[in-house]
Amino acid sequence: MMLRRYFLAAAPPFAVLPALAQAKLKVVATFSILADLVNEVGSDRIELAVLVGADTDAHTYQPKPTDARALAEARTLVSNGLGFEGWIDRLAKAAPFKGRAIVATKGVATLQGAPTPGHSHAHGPDPHCWQDAGRVRRYVGNIVEGLAAADAANAAFYRERGQAYDKRLAALDQWIKAEIAKVPATQRRAITAHDSFRYFTAAYGVQFSAPRGFTTESEPSAKDVAALIRQVREQKIKALFVENMSNPGLVEQIARESAAVVGPRLYSDALSGPGGPAPTYEAMMRHNVTALVAGMMKN
Repeated sequence: MMLRRYFLAAAPPFAVLPALAQAKLKVVATFSILADLVNEVGSDRIELAVLVGADTDAHTYQPKPTDARALAEARTLVSNGLGFEGWIDRLAKAAPFKGRAIVATKGVATLQGAPTPGHSHAHGPDPHCWQDAGRVRRYVGNIVEGLAAADAANAAFYRERGQAYDKRLAALDQWIKAEIAKVPATQRRAITAHDSFRYFTAAYGVQFSAPRGFTTESEPSAKDVAALIRQVREQKIKALFVENMSNPGLVEQIARESAAVVGPRLYSDALSGPGGPAPTYEAMMRHNVTALVAGMMKN
């Protein structure tokens, strides 16, 4: 055994480190939440670029020339799909992107989008599936298989990382259910700026109302806002929240006219920066749940 260790130590670097000589897999993720999931799986085996960064709204994002260059050089593109990044197909074509495309929501059970205030029609599947940690486990499975197919040499590494992360997500899902269960069922109501928490409702039983639809571009009518104010007053809802990339004006107006209080900022469609309370997906969900529970206890 000592002799074997000696020869391993004495071998030249190129004899024992062939994997390190390989170029890292270049991956582009469309927005910050997805980038964190990709990073958990790929770790140091990938070179990751994110198009829509922290505290930035992917709904209204305008791609830059640097985004096209990043896509042109990438071997893998990870997107949410379901129309969330309405600009990604045009950008990928213009780049042009010639690598492997991974759609994180492939196979995820979706909910139909609620009608936008002031309009009678729905807008197809709601894309905010990441608000359910259980559904995010399928995201991670898709990312694992996509990276493994694009980089077979590191496939076992990606699968091992994915399995470990899946266990953490399962634990996170159970923690959220236990925290929400602390709030009496009749008090599990909250107001947010736009309707991005329908998967959270389906998974965890919290009823959300919002003046906007599930895209931040939609604008509510005065009638919609007045109806929401009446609802807040009648149901004595105290849990009002603004998301990190939403204009706070509407929620603040509702709070003023209903004697409610705006709670801590929630993170719905983007992570916070590294110094904020939601720099990772897991931290985002724990922050949001803690804020929601504290607010709903006052209802």
